[in-house]
Parts: sequence; C-alpha cells; structure tokens
Amino acid sequence: MLSKNIKTLRKAKGLSQEELAVKLNVVRQTISKWEQDLSVPDADMLIHLANELDTSVSVLLGDTLVDDSKNDKDLKVLSEKLEAINLQLAKRNETRIRMIRYILMVICILIILGFIMIALTSNEFMTWNYNNPELAVAGTILHGMSWIFVRIAPFMFIAAVIGIVLTNKRRS
Repeated sequence: MLSKNIKTLRKAKGLSQEELAVKLNVVRQTISKWEQDLSVPDADMLIHLANELDTSVSVLLGDTLVDDSKNDKDLKVLSEKLEAINLQLAKRNETRIRMIRYILMVICILIILGFIMIALTSNEFMTWNYNNPELAVAGTILHGMSWIFVRIAPFMFIAAVIGIVLTNKRRS
C-alpha cells in the first residue's frame, strides 16, 4: 500500500524518482526500493516524504484521519504499521539470504563432487582410441570440459565459501 501510494503521489506531482530523491537528500535507488516495496522509509523520512508530496503521513500509509485530537493514538497506529512493514521486509530479506546461502552450499558440494568424479575416473577418456571419429569427438569434449572445470571451479568454490561466510548470521 505504501509503495503504491508513494509512486502514485510522486507521479501526480510530476516528479521523477531522481527529482524526489534530490529533494529528500537520498539516492534515486532509495526511491525505487520504496516504490518496489523492497524497503520502507523510517519515521522521519516518512514525514519529509509526505511534506514533499503535499500529503499527510496517514494518506501515504493508506489511512484517512478522522480527528486531529487523537494525534497520540494516530502516531501509535502509524508506528505499529511501520513496525509491521519493517518486520515483513526483515523476514523477506532473511529468507532471501538463507536461500542464497543454501544455493552457495549446493554449488560447493557440486564442485567437490565434480573433483571427486574427475579423480575417480582418472580421465579414462585419455586412453580411448582416437582413430574412431566418434570417440575422438567425445574424448575431446570431455577433455575440454574437465580442463575448464579444473581451472574455473576453484575460483567458484572460493567465491561460494566467501559468500557463505558473508551470509552467515552472526550470533551475539
């Protein structure tokens, strides 16, 4: 709801993401993330955003105020909504990081299995009779694939391990 409201109000005011970003002293990517519902502005930024879009914070969040005398209650509701949105985004980001970590682990396992297969087969295709054209083509392809794998896989493995370490949730 917030993301759609930001985009609609920005366009209604005739502002580009870049122009709004300059007015709020943020980068354009921040506005884009807000509009794609990838992040949300904090409470102070939400107030500045509402001022720049000539609207109220409650309109940005999708509510209309009934009575201005209930400011404290409205602020509490606003903070609860922001907290709920932040929790949803945190869960989404945590799920993405966990998925990336699992994918990196699978890559490491596949690389290890590839090296084990190469070691176990001892490049049997190198002993084939290359006078047979079919064996020559297959052997050349297998040799090329193993040659590339042995040279690229260590770098991929190191990158995957670094990714696993970087995505490791720190316990404090």
